[in-house]
Amino acid sequence: MTMSNADLEPRAERPKRRVFTNEYKLAIVAEYDALTESGARGALLRREGLYHSHLIEWRKARDAGALSGPTPRPGRKPQRSREQVELERLRRDNERMAAELARTKAALDVVGKAHALLGMLSESAEPTRENRSSK
Repeated sequence: MTMSNADLEPRAERPKRRVFTNEYKLAIVAEYDALTESGARGALLRREGLYHSHLIEWRKARDAGALSGPTPRPGRKPQRSREQVELERLRRDNERMAAELARTKAALDVVGKAHALLGMLSESAEPTRENRSSK
């Protein structure tokens, strides 16, 4: 097996992902929303090299308030406030308790039906007073 020049050359680095600042995202969303002419929105996306899905995600982030702070550094999780951490914990607890409540309601429903069935069986199995006295 012979080596070619391509094998001897160092590999090119992987292309870097583009990172958009929060200010850029807000500016593009505002500009996109302000456009009303036919084809102007598509021209903006082509000019900036963006997809419509970018705008959908950025708009969701803007509405949730995630674009209001500084741009997080790439590769790092954004810092969450104490309120956000507590809110997430309470949501998890709420989901867990709702599931437990659903299980408890289902169990009570089964017990209630079993009680009713046993009541019906005991009524049909017991001889009435008239039947006992006529024997």
